Order: sequence, then structure tokens, then C-alpha cells
Amino acid sequence: MGTSWWLWALVAVCTGDQFRDEAERIMRGTPVIDGHNDLPWRLLTMFNNQLQSERANLTILANTHTNIPKLRAGFVGGQFWSAYTPCDTQNKDAVKRTLEQIDVIQRMCQMYPETFVCVTNSAGIRQAFQEGRVASLVGVEGGHSIDSSLGVLRTLYRLGMRYLTLTHSCNTPWADNWLVDTGEDKAESQGLSRFGQSVVKEMNRLGVIIDLAHVSVATMKDALRLSTAPVIFSHSSAYSLCQHRRNVPDDVLRLVNQTGSLVMVNFYNDYVSCRPEATLSQVADHLDHIKKVAGAGAVGFGGDFDGVSRLPVGLEDVSKYPDLVAELLRRRWTETEVRGALANNLLRVFEAVEQVSDHTQSPEEEPIPADQLQASCRTMYGYSEAPSLHRQPGALLASLTTVLLGLGLL
Repeated sequence: MGTSWWLWALVAVCTGDQFRDEAERIMRGTPVIDGHNDLPWRLLTMFNNQLQSERANLTILANTHTNIPKLRAGFVGGQFWSAYTPCDTQNKDAVKRTLEQIDVIQRMCQMYPETFVCVTNSAGIRQAFQEGRVASLVGVEGGHSIDSSLGVLRTLYRLGMRYLTLTHSCNTPWADNWLVDTGEDKAESQGLSRFGQSVVKEMNRLGVIIDLAHVSVATMKDALRLSTAPVIFSHSSAYSLCQHRRNVPDDVLRLVNQTGSLVMVNFYNDYVSCRPEATLSQVADHLDHIKKVAGAGAVGFGGDFDGVSRLPVGLEDVSKYPDLVAELLRRRWTETEVRGALANNLLRVFEAVEQVSDHTQSPEEEPIPADQLQASCRTMYGYSEAPSLHRQPGALLASLTTVLLGLGLL
């Protein structure tokens, strides 16, 4: 009996090594593109964005989920770095803060050119793979970062932004966030407002990927139906397995399938198990479920490293991706399916977004109505003189009264 137990244990160990070895073989050719990493935010909170500080050295950086040795061990070949600023900056200094975080990402590429290369298109990712560097892209996390301005949206695109999360955990004046579905926030746009639809159209025209992590279900459905290019959920999981409103319900997953879109699974325990504890196997369950409902082409990784406080056992930092890939192989995912989840699904979406973009097309120009903006910390240049119907009813009434008085009709 004892001999039999040791034999099976040896077989299990050898089989485990086999799957891990196979994972590494696959990842050498197709490294992972992760949809969301908050290291730039950690660099702000830990070092006030002073990257030349000795403690900020990314080759030895401690107390984070991410550093250069961990990225290498995890076979990370592409990363959307989050240019994130919290909701309390909305209507204040959100644009300034966002620019500073984009600057941090670009300085990472400048300071560590042997490791990072900042890219802005799918071809750049493929080139970085060949060079053995981490393709570094800017994802702006939260529509409040554009301050309800199509001009700011276009400018962020020119600075390298290649996805925009339509909301963070707060409504913008033009899109509702996931807290609407919990009842904690009130629906203001019932999904996307008219201006929100213009934002989506302009993102399609520019070639900016639409990211639906953090948005309400109504916003998800509006964007999926309106966008002429596939969209992503950069860091969300499956609602059917964990009933958290940050996750994607099955009816939306079916829309993801119909539109060729992508869900990049989040590793945060609260979205994986709906409990403080979770395991690598439970993350694989989410990947399995999304594959089952939306198809193998709809699956990706969006770990949310350095943006969350609790991670599953076995996925403690970015070095652990090969263990997750080994688990998928153990579950009989094909090599094609694994390569899709690692990178090819995201590349397909990105290339489709690029094909839909058309910079010869006239840009969206109509500004958001003035009465939809919180004006306490902003000027209103342009609204008083521009030919539009965006004046508030009170302002229109006052103007009409002045005219009628002038004509002696009042």
C-alpha cells in the first residue's frame, strides 16, 4: 500500500512538471499580454513618481507584485499599464493626474530600454516579442480622465493611450458605472448618454480600444451594440461563478461572442471567489466558464496586479503566469486555445480596432451639454457664444426676457 502511494505521488509530480514544462515552451513563443497592471499607481503612492530613487529601481523593487525579474519569470511579453487616477479627481485635476501617469509609463520605457519598449499598435507588440522585450501600452482607467472632452480624448490618443475604461467606480456625466447595479449609485445616463455614444464613436474612429471593466450592465450592452470594433473587459471575471457586479454576466458574455470581443480575467480574490481567499484553480474556473459561454477566442488575462490587496494562492505575483497556463493544459486546453488566451486573442481584437479606425473621417465635435457638467471648478468658455442648444433652461429664459423687454413686449 505504501509503495503504491509513493508511485502515484511520483506520477503526479512528474505530470505536474510536464505541464509546467509545456507551459514554458508555449510561452517562449507566445508570451502573455496582460490587460491591466497598476504598477504606475504604486510608483506614485510609494515614490511620488520619482523613478530615479534608489528604492524605485525596478530590477530590485520590493513589496510589489511586479518588478523586472518577476516579469521575466512570468514570461510577460506585453502589458497594458494603467494610467489611473481616482474618482475623487473628477471635475478637479483628473486630466493633470492622468498625464502624469502616462509620463511615468513612458519614463519606465526610457529608463529600462533593455526590458520595456513603449508601443502603440499591434505590430509593435509583435516586434517586441521578437526582441524579447515587454511591449508597454497605455490604458487609461476611467472616463473621468477625459473630463467629458472629445479634444482631451484625441490628445490622450496622440500621447499613446490605446484603451480607455469608460468609467471607474463612479459615474461620468455620460456613462454609468457598476455601482449602479448594486444600488449604491443612481443611474444617470441609463447606460451611455448621447455624448457617451459620441465618445464610443470617436474611439472607434481613432483606434482606441473600448474597455468595459467597471461599467454598469446597461453601459456594457450599449457599448457592445454601438461599437463597430470589438471591445475588451481589461480586468473582469465571470458573474455566474462569483456574483460580484464587477464581473460579466452570461447574457453579456454571449454579446462578447457575437461581437468578437474579449474578457481578460481578473485575479482579485473578491471577483474570483467572492471571498477573501481564492485559489489558482478558481481563476482557471473563470477562464473555463468564459470559454464555454463566449468561446475560446474571448478569453484573456487581466491580473490587476499591484491594484488589489488580495490574490489567489498560486498567483501571488506576475511570475506565476506559467503555473496558470499549466493548469489550463492540465484541463485539456489545446495549444491553440492557450496561445489565444496568452496573446493572440488580444492581438486579434487590437488589429480589428486598427482596421475599423479611420483618421480621414471627420471627428466627433459636438460638446457635452453644459448643464451636464459640474461647473464649480471649471470655466465655461465656448458655451456662451457657440451656436448650440446647450444653454440651461434658466439661461435661455433670461435671454428671452431681455429680448422681449427690449421690444417693449413685457
